[in-house]
Amino acid sequence: MAEIVLPTKPLSVNPLKATQPIGASLAFLGLADAMPLEHGARGCTSFNKLFFMRHFREPIALQTTAMDQMTTVLGADSNVVEALATICEKGKPSVIGLITTGLSETLGADVPRTVEAFREGFPQHDGVAIIPTSASDTLGCLETGFALAVEAIIDALVPASPSKLRRARQVNVLASAMLAPGDVEAIKEWIAAFGLSAIVLPDIADSLDGHMIDAGFSTLSYGGTPPTDIERMAESAATLVIGRSLDRAADLLHEKTGVPDHRFASLMGLDGCDAFSKTLSEIAGCPVPAKIERQRAQLQDAMVDCQFQLGGARVGIAADPDLLSAIARFFVSMGADVVAAVASSRADRLAELPIDSVVIGDLADLEWLSREHGAELIVANSHGVEIAKRLKTALLRAGFPVYDSYGAHTRAFVGYAGTRQTLFEIANLLANQYQEISPYRSRYWQGTERDAEFGGNAAC
Repeated sequence: MAEIVLPTKPLSVNPLKATQPIGASLAFLGLADAMPLEHGARGCTSFNKLFFMRHFREPIALQTTAMDQMTTVLGADSNVVEALATICEKGKPSVIGLITTGLSETLGADVPRTVEAFREGFPQHDGVAIIPTSASDTLGCLETGFALAVEAIIDALVPASPSKLRRARQVNVLASAMLAPGDVEAIKEWIAAFGLSAIVLPDIADSLDGHMIDAGFSTLSYGGTPPTDIERMAESAATLVIGRSLDRAADLLHEKTGVPDHRFASLMGLDGCDAFSKTLSEIAGCPVPAKIERQRAQLQDAMVDCQFQLGGARVGIAADPDLLSAIARFFVSMGADVVAAVASSRADRLAELPIDSVVIGDLADLEWLSREHGAELIVANSHGVEIAKRLKTALLRAGFPVYDSYGAHTRAFVGYAGTRQTLFEIANLLANQYQEISPYRSRYWQGTERDAEFGGNAAC
C-alpha cells in the first residue's frame, strides 16, 4: 500500500498536469465529425489547441465562445448560441462537445439552459447532438476531464433502455486518457485477432493517428466513433473498460444497457495482458490465437533478456493517475525500484500501488525526489527533458504532451508486443546511461611500461 502525500506548497512551481478542458476536448476529438467547443476565453482555447498540434502534429478541430471582459461580467449566453449556430451552419458536425472552462464555471454559466435557448432559436439544427460537459480548469487534470466527457457522451447518445438484440461478436471498449492512438490501434487489432469487432469510445486511433484524407482538409475531426455506433453499444456482448478513471462512465453504461463489463487497470505487463487475452477468449468462445501466444512468448524472452538492466534500477515517474499506476506496476513487476512517484491529481486507487508513497504534486517534486533518491531513469512528458539534463538521468517520454519526438503518439505501450518494445527501450536507455567507475590510482603510482606503449601518462 502506498502513502498518498498531499501538497503543502502554495503554488505549482513546475506544472505537471494538463487541465480538464484539454482532456474533455481530446475525448470529443475521438468522435466522428465532431467539434469541441470550449466555453471560455479565446486565449485559453488557443493555448489548448497549440498543445494538441504540437503533440499530434496535426490540424486540430477546436473552437471557442471567445468570452471577453464584458461577457465575463454580464453573461456569455449569446456567445454560446452564436458559436453553436455558426459551427452548425458552416461545419455541419454530427456532434458538438460544449465544454465549460474555469472562466465560465466561475461565472456560473447555465449551459443546459443556453442549449435549450439555441434549440428554440435554431430548430433546423436539431439533428446535431450537443453534449454539455462541465470541466473546470481549477479541478482535476486531463484524465478527469476526459472521463467526464466520456460520461457525458454515454449519457447523451446511448439509449436509456437495454436492447433485446445481442451481437455475440461485438464488444464495447471504453478507452481511457492514458491510451495514445497507437495503444488504441493495438487494442483493436488484439480484439480482431479473436474474431470480434469493437466499438471504441472514444476512438482517437481513427481520428488522431495522422492520416491524409481525400478532402485534403476538414474543419471537423478526421474520423472517430460515429454516433450511430455509440447507439449500438447496447447490443454488444460485453464491455471492456481500460483504465480505472472510467469506472463511473462504465457504471453509467452498464446501468443504461445492461451489458456486462470487464475492467482492467492497464494492459501493460504480462499479468494485465494475460487477463485481457483470457477475457477475450471467453467472450469469443475460442482459444487464444497462435499469433497472440507467440507475442506472449516473445515478451517472456524479452523479460529474461532485460532483467539485469531493470532489476534494481531506480526510477522516478510523473503522470496522471491511470498512467502512473500502469507504469509503476510494470516497473515493480520487473524488479525495479520506484523511488519517486508524482501524480497530477489525487485518486484513491493510487493507495493500492506496491510502492512506498505517491506525491500529489508537480515536476519540481519529481526533480527533488529523484535527486534525493538517486533515480537513474525518469518517466515523464516532454516537460521532463530539462529535469533529466540537470540530474544527468535517462528520460522515457510518456503522457501528454510529447512534442520533441516525432511519432510518439503512434507508438504502443500496451499489449504483449507494445510491452516488449517498451522493455527494450527502457533497457537501452539504462544501458546507455550506465557509466563505469574509474579505477583508483594511488598518488604514488608511477605508471607502467604498458601505459607508455599505448600512449598513457607516465605519472599520475
